[in-house]
Amino acid sequence: MKQDPLIARFLDSLWAERGLSDNSLQGYRHDLQRLHKSLLSRGKTLESASREDLLAILAREVQQGKSPRSVSRYLSAYRQFFRWLVRESIISSDPVALIESPKTGRGLPKALTEAQVEALLAAPDTTTALGNRDRAMLELMYATGLRVSELVGLELSNLNLNQGVIRVIGKGQKERLVPIGDEAHECLKSYLSSGRPGLLKGVQTDSVFVTSRKSGMTRQAFWYMVKRYAAQCGVSAKLSPHMLRHSFATHLLNHGADLRVVQLLLGHSDLSTTQIYTHIAREGLKRMHETHHPRG
Repeated sequence: MKQDPLIARFLDSLWAERGLSDNSLQGYRHDLQRLHKSLLSRGKTLESASREDLLAILAREVQQGKSPRSVSRYLSAYRQFFRWLVRESIISSDPVALIESPKTGRGLPKALTEAQVEALLAAPDTTTALGNRDRAMLELMYATGLRVSELVGLELSNLNLNQGVIRVIGKGQKERLVPIGDEAHECLKSYLSSGRPGLLKGVQTDSVFVTSRKSGMTRQAFWYMVKRYAAQCGVSAKLSPHMLRHSFATHLLNHGADLRVVQLLLGHSDLSTTQIYTHIAREGLKRMHETHHPRG
């Protein structure tokens, strides 16, 4: 389905005003194109949509089994879009203004135990170029708490191995410097000196992490790689693409790191986003007490 010109203009304004990542813009595009298609089936356009139209479309999403979290995300995209239409004087009133978001609750991110992380990091066969790369990626993500998109998007110019830091361009094009630690430093040096040249075979690219096809790694490829190694080493926990990022934050807090330091390392603009990890750390302490205390 061809993208509606209004949606294209809205996305351009989001990029210009807020510097959203390609992934975030793609999410908005998907949700708004879905809305556009639903409105057309009702004989409506984006400009003529009413509150009743939007409620009916959201109700159908629920009937089709969409979770409250998904419906809330759709509604958030609609809210931003229709506010922009009002601001641009394309419509006179906002049809989303009086629609309440569904109650979703806030799920805690899942973290691996330190033993599970050790097993996962040890899984790749570092005698091969691919295993050498995979070990470096896993070690670096756990050592730094990078988002998957930040990890696969790293370029050679982002690395400063002499100082042991990497320059990360995060959400909203915000830049931060993150220390990488000794173990990840050694794995990264090994990959850059042997694994990466073995994969590229003379081909030049700025991407740090590359595939056997001599192109940059993708988020999907990294996710499949994590799942494969988890199955290989017997880590049966329900995984997510950011599992090592969540584990990085949780384990730092478990070992006494300051919350604001963790916030800076993760690249969170709001401390409340980081505070959710304190709940995971607290739950871990409670379980440890219940297991080991004589009156637990």
